[in-house]
Amino acid sequence: MPSSPPSSTPFSTPGLPHSIDSPDMRRAGRELLSLALIDARNHTLHLLSLYEQALGSAELAVPRVEGVDPPVWLAGHIGWFAEWWIARNTQRAFGAECPVRPTRLAAIEPNADAWWNPLQIDVQERWSPEMPDLIQTKAYLLETLESTLELLEHAAETDAGLYFYRLALFHEDLRGEQLVVMAQTLGLPLGVELPAATVTRESLLVPATPWGLGLADAGFAFAQERGVQHVDVPEFEIDAQPVTWDQYVEFVDDGGYDRAELWRPEGLQWLERQIDGRRGPRHVEQIGAARHGTGGSVLQQHFGRTVRAAGNQSAVHVSWWEADAWARWAGRRIATEVEWEIAAHTLGRRGFRWADVHEWTAGTLQPWEGFTIDPWSEGSEFDPQPAFGKARVLRGASFATRARLRSPKRRGFALPGRDDGFFGFRTCSL
Repeated sequence: MPSSPPSSTPFSTPGLPHSIDSPDMRRAGRELLSLALIDARNHTLHLLSLYEQALGSAELAVPRVEGVDPPVWLAGHIGWFAEWWIARNTQRAFGAECPVRPTRLAAIEPNADAWWNPLQIDVQERWSPEMPDLIQTKAYLLETLESTLELLEHAAETDAGLYFYRLALFHEDLRGEQLVVMAQTLGLPLGVELPAATVTRESLLVPATPWGLGLADAGFAFAQERGVQHVDVPEFEIDAQPVTWDQYVEFVDDGGYDRAELWRPEGLQWLERQIDGRRGPRHVEQIGAARHGTGGSVLQQHFGRTVRAAGNQSAVHVSWWEADAWARWAGRRIATEVEWEIAAHTLGRRGFRWADVHEWTAGTLQPWEGFTIDPWSEGSEFDPQPAFGKARVLRGASFATRARLRSPKRRGFALPGRDDGFFGFRTCSL
Protein backbone atom coordinates (compact mmCIF):
# COMPACT_ATOMS: atom_id res chain seq x y z
CA MET A 1 0.00 0.00 0.00
CA PRO A 2 1.48 3.40 -0.93
CA SER A 3 2.71 5.52 1.96
CA SER A 4 2.29 8.90 0.27
CA PRO A 5 0.38 10.28 -2.74
CA PRO A 6 2.14 9.91 -6.10
CA SER A 7 4.03 12.94 -7.37
CA SER A 8 1.66 13.55 -10.28
CA THR A 9 2.65 16.47 -12.47
CA PRO A 10 0.13 19.24 -13.16
CA PHE A 11 -1.83 18.64 -16.35
CA SER A 12 -0.52 20.38 -19.42
CA THR A 13 -2.32 23.29 -21.10
CA PRO A 14 -3.23 21.56 -24.43
CA GLY A 15 -6.67 19.99 -24.21
CA LEU A 16 -7.81 21.96 -21.16
CA PRO A 17 -11.54 22.73 -21.32
CA HIS A 18 -12.92 26.25 -21.66
CA SER A 19 -16.49 25.25 -20.80
CA ILE A 20 -18.16 22.76 -18.47
CA ASP A 21 -19.89 21.31 -21.56
CA SER A 22 -16.60 20.36 -23.18
CA PRO A 23 -15.60 16.67 -23.47
CA ASP A 24 -12.20 17.89 -22.30
CA MET A 25 -13.68 18.20 -18.79
CA ARG A 26 -11.79 14.97 -18.15
CA ARG A 27 -8.78 17.33 -17.81
CA ALA A 28 -10.60 20.06 -15.89
CA GLY A 29 -9.01 21.90 -12.99
CA ARG A 30 -10.60 22.82 -9.66
CA GLU A 31 -12.49 25.91 -10.81
CA LEU A 32 -14.31 24.35 -13.77
CA LEU A 33 -14.80 21.08 -11.87
CA SER A 34 -16.57 22.97 -9.10
CA LEU A 35 -18.94 24.58 -11.60
CA ALA A 36 -19.52 21.29 -13.41
CA LEU A 37 -20.26 19.37 -10.21
CA ILE A 38 -22.85 22.01 -9.28
CA ASP A 39 -24.29 21.81 -12.79
CA ALA A 40 -24.49 17.99 -12.65
CA ARG A 41 -26.25 18.04 -9.25
CA ASN A 42 -28.69 20.70 -10.46
CA HIS A 43 -29.43 18.54 -13.49
CA THR A 44 -30.11 15.53 -11.26
CA LEU A 45 -32.50 17.58 -9.13
CA HIS A 46 -34.15 18.94 -12.28
CA LEU A 47 -34.73 15.41 -13.59
CA LEU A 48 -36.28 14.43 -10.27
CA SER A 49 -38.61 17.42 -10.56
CA LEU A 50 -39.61 16.33 -14.08
CA TYR A 51 -40.33 12.83 -12.76
CA GLU A 52 -42.44 14.32 -9.98
CA GLN A 53 -44.36 16.44 -12.46
CA ALA A 54 -44.89 13.53 -14.87
CA LEU A 55 -46.02 11.12 -12.13
CA GLY A 56 -48.08 13.68 -10.26
CA SER A 57 -46.64 12.61 -6.92
CA ALA A 58 -43.56 13.22 -4.78
CA GLU A 59 -43.39 9.48 -4.11
CA LEU A 60 -42.07 8.92 -7.65
CA ALA A 61 -43.61 5.45 -7.63
CA VAL A 62 -42.86 3.71 -10.93
CA PRO A 63 -43.73 0.16 -12.05
CA ARG A 64 -41.10 -2.56 -11.78
CA VAL A 65 -39.79 -2.93 -15.31
CA GLU A 66 -36.56 -4.55 -16.49
CA GLY A 67 -33.81 -1.95 -16.70
CA VAL A 68 -35.59 0.50 -14.38
CA ASP A 69 -34.44 1.42 -10.87
CA PRO A 70 -36.54 3.45 -8.45
CA PRO A 71 -35.58 7.03 -9.46
CA VAL A 72 -35.30 8.17 -5.83
CA TRP A 73 -32.93 5.28 -5.07
CA LEU A 74 -30.81 6.09 -8.13
CA ALA A 75 -30.56 9.73 -7.05
CA GLY A 76 -29.46 8.71 -3.55
CA HIS A 77 -26.88 6.39 -5.08
CA ILE A 78 -25.39 9.35 -6.99
CA GLY A 79 -24.79 11.23 -3.74
CA TRP A 80 -23.52 8.09 -2.01
CA PHE A 81 -21.02 7.38 -4.81
CA ALA A 82 -19.47 10.84 -4.54
CA GLU A 83 -19.25 10.67 -0.75
CA TRP A 84 -17.90 7.09 -0.81
CA TRP A 85 -14.96 7.99 -3.09
CA ILE A 86 -14.29 11.58 -1.97
CA ALA A 87 -15.42 12.70 1.51
CA ARG A 88 -15.13 9.22 3.07
CA ASN A 89 -11.98 8.15 1.20
CA THR A 90 -8.96 9.30 3.22
CA GLN A 91 -6.62 8.17 0.42
CA ARG A 92 -8.37 9.94 -2.44
CA ALA A 93 -5.19 11.93 -3.19
CA PHE A 94 -3.64 8.79 -4.73
CA GLY A 95 -6.07 9.03 -7.63
CA ALA A 96 -5.91 6.00 -9.90
CA GLU A 97 -3.27 4.51 -7.57
CA CYS A 98 -5.72 4.50 -4.65
CA PRO A 99 -5.53 1.28 -2.60
CA VAL A 100 -8.20 -1.32 -3.29
CA ARG A 101 -9.65 -0.89 0.20
CA PRO A 102 -8.80 2.63 1.36
CA THR A 103 -9.29 3.81 4.91
CA ARG A 104 -12.82 5.16 5.01
CA LEU A 105 -14.65 7.61 7.27
CA ALA A 106 -18.25 7.40 8.44
CA ALA A 107 -21.01 8.68 6.17
CA ILE A 108 -23.06 11.82 6.77
CA GLU A 109 -26.10 9.55 6.89
CA PRO A 110 -25.58 6.54 9.22
CA ASN A 111 -27.68 4.29 6.95
CA ALA A 112 -26.06 5.44 3.70
CA ASP A 113 -24.32 2.13 2.93
CA ALA A 114 -27.37 0.03 3.75
CA TRP A 115 -29.51 2.20 1.51
CA TRP A 116 -27.32 3.06 -1.49
CA ASN A 117 -24.30 0.76 -1.67
CA PRO A 118 -25.21 -1.66 -4.52
CA LEU A 119 -23.09 -4.38 -2.89
CA GLN A 120 -25.16 -4.21 0.29
CA ILE A 121 -28.71 -3.74 -0.95
CA ASP A 122 -30.50 -6.26 -3.15
CA VAL A 123 -32.19 -4.90 -6.27
CA GLN A 124 -35.62 -5.82 -4.93
CA GLU A 125 -34.96 -4.07 -1.62
CA ARG A 126 -34.47 -0.78 -3.46
CA TRP A 127 -38.25 -0.69 -3.89
CA SER A 128 -38.92 -1.02 -0.16
CA PRO A 129 -41.25 1.63 1.39
CA GLU A 130 -38.65 1.89 4.18
CA MET A 131 -36.18 3.59 1.80
CA PRO A 132 -35.64 7.36 2.10
CA ASP A 133 -38.27 9.55 0.44
CA LEU A 134 -37.68 12.34 -2.05
CA ILE A 135 -37.25 15.06 0.59
CA GLN A 136 -34.62 13.03 2.50
CA THR A 137 -32.83 12.15 -0.71
CA LYS A 138 -32.65 15.75 -1.91
CA ALA A 139 -31.24 16.81 1.45
CA TYR A 140 -28.57 14.12 1.20
CA LEU A 141 -27.71 15.24 -2.35
CA LEU A 142 -27.21 18.80 -1.16
CA GLU A 143 -25.11 17.77 1.85
CA THR A 144 -22.82 15.51 -0.17
CA LEU A 145 -22.35 18.18 -2.84
CA GLU A 146 -21.37 20.71 -0.19
CA SER A 147 -18.76 18.39 1.33
CA THR A 148 -17.40 17.52 -2.13
CA LEU A 149 -16.97 21.18 -3.06
CA GLU A 150 -15.29 22.03 0.25
CA LEU A 151 -12.72 19.26 -0.22
CA LEU A 152 -12.20 20.19 -3.86
CA GLU A 153 -11.04 23.67 -2.82
CA HIS A 154 -7.99 22.10 -1.14
CA ALA A 155 -7.32 19.25 -3.61
CA ALA A 156 -3.97 19.16 -5.40
CA GLU A 157 -4.17 20.60 -8.91
CA THR A 158 -2.89 17.35 -10.44
CA ASP A 159 -4.46 14.46 -12.31
CA ALA A 160 -4.11 12.27 -9.22
CA GLY A 161 -5.47 14.89 -6.86
CA LEU A 162 -8.55 15.54 -9.02
CA TYR A 163 -9.16 11.98 -10.20
CA PHE A 164 -12.09 11.13 -7.95
CA TYR A 165 -13.76 14.51 -8.44
CA ARG A 166 -13.72 13.94 -12.20
CA LEU A 167 -14.94 10.39 -11.65
CA ALA A 168 -17.87 11.65 -9.55
CA LEU A 169 -18.75 14.19 -12.25
CA PHE A 170 -18.87 11.71 -15.11
CA HIS A 171 -20.61 9.11 -12.94
CA GLU A 172 -23.39 11.59 -12.17
CA ASP A 173 -23.70 12.50 -15.86
CA LEU A 174 -24.05 8.82 -16.76
CA ARG A 175 -26.68 8.30 -14.06
CA GLY A 176 -28.51 11.31 -15.42
CA GLU A 177 -28.53 9.61 -18.80
CA GLN A 178 -29.91 6.52 -17.08
CA LEU A 179 -32.76 8.57 -15.59
CA VAL A 180 -33.63 9.86 -19.08
CA VAL A 181 -33.56 6.37 -20.62
CA MET A 182 -35.73 5.09 -17.77
CA ALA A 183 -38.29 7.82 -18.49
CA GLN A 184 -38.39 6.73 -22.14
CA THR A 185 -38.94 3.12 -21.04
CA LEU A 186 -41.74 4.18 -18.69
CA GLY A 187 -43.32 6.59 -21.17
CA LEU A 188 -42.87 9.66 -18.96
CA PRO A 189 -42.80 13.09 -20.67
CA LEU A 190 -39.52 14.86 -19.94
CA GLY A 191 -39.62 17.37 -22.78
CA VAL A 192 -36.72 15.71 -24.63
CA GLU A 193 -37.05 16.39 -28.34
CA LEU A 194 -35.99 14.16 -31.20
CA PRO A 195 -32.72 15.23 -32.85
CA ALA A 196 -33.16 17.21 -36.03
CA ALA A 197 -33.10 15.16 -39.22
CA THR A 198 -30.29 16.01 -41.62
CA VAL A 199 -29.42 15.43 -45.25
CA THR A 200 -28.53 11.81 -45.96
CA ARG A 201 -25.11 11.54 -47.60
CA GLU A 202 -23.39 8.85 -49.62
CA SER A 203 -20.93 6.45 -47.97
CA LEU A 204 -17.38 7.74 -47.47
CA LEU A 205 -14.14 6.08 -48.55
CA VAL A 206 -11.35 6.13 -45.96
CA PRO A 207 -7.73 5.40 -46.99
CA ALA A 208 -5.62 2.84 -45.17
CA THR A 209 -4.07 4.25 -42.00
CA PRO A 210 -2.49 3.24 -38.68
CA TRP A 211 -4.57 4.18 -35.64
CA GLY A 212 -4.35 4.10 -31.86
CA LEU A 213 -7.56 3.05 -30.09
CA GLY A 214 -7.93 4.07 -26.47
CA LEU A 215 -6.51 6.85 -24.34
CA ALA A 216 -2.94 7.00 -23.11
CA ASP A 217 -3.03 10.36 -21.31
CA ALA A 218 -6.52 11.70 -20.85
CA GLY A 219 -6.42 13.24 -17.39
CA PHE A 220 -9.36 11.04 -16.42
CA ALA A 221 -10.77 8.08 -18.29
CA PHE A 222 -12.93 5.14 -17.34
CA ALA A 223 -11.06 1.87 -17.17
CA GLN A 224 -12.49 0.59 -20.45
CA GLU A 225 -11.16 3.68 -22.26
CA ARG A 226 -7.58 3.43 -20.99
CA GLY A 227 -4.71 1.60 -22.59
CA VAL A 228 -3.86 1.98 -26.28
CA GLN A 229 -4.18 -0.60 -29.02
CA HIS A 230 -2.32 0.27 -32.23
CA VAL A 231 -3.99 -1.05 -35.36
CA ASP A 232 -3.11 -0.94 -39.06
CA VAL A 233 -6.45 -0.38 -40.75
CA PRO A 234 -6.89 -1.14 -44.48
CA GLU A 235 -8.99 1.08 -46.75
CA PHE A 236 -12.71 0.93 -45.98
CA GLU A 237 -16.03 2.51 -46.89
CA ILE A 238 -18.33 3.67 -44.08
CA ASP A 239 -21.82 5.16 -43.85
CA ALA A 240 -21.82 8.93 -43.40
CA GLN A 241 -24.60 8.65 -40.80
CA PRO A 242 -26.30 5.92 -38.79
CA VAL A 243 -28.82 3.76 -40.66
CA THR A 244 -32.02 5.77 -41.12
CA TRP A 245 -35.66 4.83 -40.66
CA ASP A 246 -36.17 4.83 -44.44
CA GLN A 247 -33.42 2.24 -44.78
CA TYR A 248 -34.69 0.18 -41.87
CA VAL A 249 -38.26 0.14 -43.22
CA GLU A 250 -37.01 -1.56 -46.40
CA PHE A 251 -35.55 -4.37 -44.27
CA VAL A 252 -38.86 -4.80 -42.40
CA ASP A 253 -40.93 -4.76 -45.60
CA ASP A 254 -38.66 -7.39 -47.11
CA GLY A 255 -39.50 -9.75 -44.24
CA GLY A 256 -36.23 -9.17 -42.41
CA TYR A 257 -37.63 -10.30 -39.06
CA ASP A 258 -38.89 -13.57 -40.56
CA ARG A 259 -35.82 -14.59 -42.56
CA ALA A 260 -33.79 -16.90 -40.33
CA GLU A 261 -30.79 -16.82 -42.70
CA LEU A 262 -30.20 -13.16 -41.77
CA TRP A 263 -29.95 -13.82 -38.04
CA ARG A 264 -27.24 -15.40 -35.93
CA PRO A 265 -28.50 -18.33 -33.81
CA GLU A 266 -28.21 -16.24 -30.63
CA GLY A 267 -30.07 -13.42 -32.34
CA LEU A 268 -32.92 -15.73 -33.30
CA GLN A 269 -33.12 -16.94 -29.71
CA TRP A 270 -33.28 -13.32 -28.53
CA LEU A 271 -35.98 -12.52 -31.10
CA GLU A 272 -38.10 -15.49 -30.02
CA ARG A 273 -38.03 -14.26 -26.41
CA GLN A 274 -39.50 -10.88 -27.34
CA ILE A 275 -43.17 -10.39 -26.60
CA ASP A 276 -45.94 -9.95 -29.16
CA GLY A 277 -43.98 -11.30 -32.10
CA ARG A 278 -41.62 -8.35 -32.41
CA ARG A 279 -41.24 -7.07 -35.97
CA GLY A 280 -39.57 -3.72 -35.39
CA PRO A 281 -37.29 -1.90 -32.94
CA ARG A 282 -38.45 -1.23 -29.40
CA HIS A 283 -41.00 1.56 -28.86
CA VAL A 284 -42.14 1.34 -32.50
CA GLU A 285 -45.92 1.13 -32.85
CA GLN A 286 -46.10 0.95 -36.62
CA ILE A 287 -43.44 0.44 -39.27
CA GLY A 288 -43.77 -0.21 -42.99
CA ALA A 289 -44.14 1.31 -46.41
CA ALA A 290 -46.09 4.56 -46.53
CA ARG A 291 -49.53 4.33 -48.07
CA HIS A 292 -49.01 7.32 -50.35
CA GLY A 293 -45.80 8.20 -52.10
CA THR A 294 -42.42 6.60 -51.58
CA GLY A 295 -40.43 5.88 -48.45
CA GLY A 296 -41.46 4.32 -45.18
CA SER A 297 -43.65 5.25 -42.26
CA VAL A 298 -42.64 4.86 -38.62
CA LEU A 299 -44.77 5.68 -35.60
CA GLN A 300 -42.83 5.46 -32.36
CA GLN A 301 -43.35 6.16 -28.70
CA HIS A 302 -41.18 9.06 -27.58
CA PHE A 303 -41.42 9.74 -23.84
CA GLY A 304 -45.05 8.68 -23.74
CA ARG A 305 -46.06 10.49 -26.92
CA THR A 306 -46.72 8.86 -30.30
CA VAL A 307 -44.72 10.66 -32.99
CA ARG A 308 -44.05 10.06 -36.67
CA ALA A 309 -40.33 9.73 -37.24
CA ALA A 310 -38.75 11.44 -40.22
CA GLY A 311 -37.41 8.96 -42.72
CA ASN A 312 -33.92 10.47 -42.62
CA GLN A 313 -33.67 10.34 -38.82
CA SER A 314 -31.50 7.64 -37.28
CA ALA A 315 -33.28 4.38 -36.49
CA VAL A 316 -33.16 4.07 -32.68
CA HIS A 317 -33.77 1.48 -29.94
CA VAL A 318 -32.15 -1.14 -32.14
CA SER A 319 -30.47 -4.11 -30.47
CA TRP A 320 -27.13 -5.43 -31.74
CA TRP A 321 -28.92 -8.50 -33.09
CA GLU A 322 -31.27 -6.36 -35.17
CA ALA A 323 -28.39 -4.20 -36.40
CA ASP A 324 -26.45 -7.29 -37.44
CA ALA A 325 -29.45 -8.79 -39.26
CA TRP A 326 -30.01 -5.50 -41.14
CA ALA A 327 -26.33 -5.40 -42.17
CA ARG A 328 -26.49 -8.98 -43.48
CA TRP A 329 -29.65 -8.14 -45.41
CA ALA A 330 -27.93 -5.10 -46.96
CA GLY A 331 -24.79 -7.04 -47.86
CA ARG A 332 -22.74 -4.99 -45.42
CA ARG A 333 -21.35 -5.32 -41.89
CA ILE A 334 -21.49 -3.29 -38.69
CA ALA A 335 -18.63 -0.80 -38.51
CA THR A 336 -15.83 -1.81 -36.18
CA GLU A 337 -14.67 0.32 -33.28
CA VAL A 338 -11.52 1.47 -35.02
CA GLU A 339 -13.32 2.28 -38.29
CA TRP A 340 -15.93 4.32 -36.44
CA GLU A 341 -13.31 6.21 -34.45
CA ILE A 342 -11.12 7.03 -37.45
CA ALA A 343 -14.14 8.37 -39.32
CA ALA A 344 -15.36 10.39 -36.33
CA HIS A 345 -11.96 12.05 -35.97
CA THR A 346 -11.12 12.63 -39.62
CA LEU A 347 -14.25 12.87 -41.77
CA GLY A 348 -16.32 15.63 -40.15
CA ARG A 349 -15.69 18.03 -43.04
CA ARG A 350 -16.75 15.37 -45.54
CA GLY A 351 -20.15 14.86 -43.93
CA PHE A 352 -19.56 12.15 -41.34
CA ARG A 353 -22.22 12.73 -38.65
CA TRP A 354 -22.22 11.33 -35.14
CA ALA A 355 -23.31 12.09 -31.56
CA ASP A 356 -27.08 12.04 -32.05
CA VAL A 357 -27.34 8.41 -30.91
CA HIS A 358 -25.24 5.78 -29.20
CA GLU A 359 -23.93 3.48 -31.89
CA TRP A 360 -23.30 -0.24 -31.82
CA THR A 361 -19.89 -1.14 -33.22
CA ALA A 362 -18.05 -4.43 -33.56
CA GLY A 363 -14.54 -5.80 -33.67
CA THR A 364 -12.78 -5.27 -30.35
CA LEU A 365 -14.86 -7.30 -27.93
CA GLN A 366 -12.04 -7.98 -25.48
CA PRO A 367 -9.89 -5.63 -23.38
CA TRP A 368 -7.06 -4.25 -25.47
CA GLU A 369 -3.40 -4.28 -24.53
CA GLY A 370 -2.77 -2.25 -21.40
CA PHE A 371 -6.37 -2.60 -20.16
CA THR A 372 -6.67 -2.79 -16.38
CA ILE A 373 -9.90 -2.61 -14.45
CA ASP A 374 -10.18 -0.04 -11.68
CA PRO A 375 -9.63 -2.10 -8.52
CA TRP A 376 -12.25 -0.15 -6.56
CA SER A 377 -14.96 -0.90 -9.10
CA GLU A 378 -14.29 -4.63 -9.55
CA GLY A 379 -17.32 -6.71 -8.67
CA SER A 380 -19.50 -3.68 -8.11
CA GLU A 381 -22.35 -2.15 -10.07
CA PHE A 382 -19.81 0.29 -11.47
CA ASP A 383 -17.72 -2.56 -12.95
CA PRO A 384 -17.16 -1.32 -16.53
CA GLN A 385 -16.74 -4.73 -18.21
CA PRO A 386 -20.00 -6.69 -18.16
CA ALA A 387 -19.17 -10.15 -19.46
CA PHE A 388 -16.52 -9.35 -22.09
CA GLY A 389 -16.98 -11.64 -25.05
CA LYS A 390 -20.75 -11.55 -24.56
CA ALA A 391 -20.91 -7.77 -24.60
CA ARG A 392 -20.83 -5.49 -27.62
CA VAL A 393 -19.20 -2.10 -27.99
CA LEU A 394 -21.03 1.23 -27.86
CA ARG A 395 -19.50 4.37 -29.30
CA GLY A 396 -20.56 8.00 -29.56
CA ALA A 397 -23.32 9.48 -27.47
CA SER A 398 -27.07 9.63 -27.20
CA PHE A 399 -28.91 12.90 -27.55
CA ALA A 400 -30.04 12.19 -23.97
CA THR A 401 -26.54 12.70 -22.57
CA ARG A 402 -24.79 15.81 -21.31
CA ALA A 403 -22.66 17.52 -23.93
CA ARG A 404 -19.42 16.78 -22.07
CA LEU A 405 -20.03 13.04 -22.58
CA ARG A 406 -20.00 13.43 -26.36
CA SER A 407 -16.45 12.39 -27.13
CA PRO A 408 -15.42 10.20 -30.08
CA LYS A 409 -13.17 8.36 -27.62
CA ARG A 410 -16.06 7.42 -25.35
CA ARG A 411 -16.28 3.64 -25.15
CA GLY A 412 -18.83 1.47 -23.35
CA PHE A 413 -20.23 -2.04 -23.39
CA ALA A 414 -23.71 -3.51 -23.35
CA LEU A 415 -25.20 -6.95 -23.88
CA PRO A 416 -26.37 -7.38 -27.51
CA GLY A 417 -30.05 -7.59 -26.54
CA ARG A 418 -30.09 -4.10 -25.00
CA ASP A 419 -32.54 -1.81 -26.77
CA ASP A 420 -33.74 0.61 -24.09
CA GLY A 421 -31.19 3.30 -24.83
CA PHE A 422 -31.12 5.48 -27.91
CA PHE A 423 -29.06 2.94 -29.84
CA GLY A 424 -28.39 3.11 -33.58
CA PHE A 425 -25.70 1.73 -35.86
CA ARG A 426 -23.84 2.33 -39.11
CA THR A 427 -22.23 -0.09 -41.53
CA CYS A 428 -19.20 -0.60 -43.73
CA SER A 429 -18.68 -2.41 -47.02
CA LEU A 430 -17.73 -6.10 -46.85
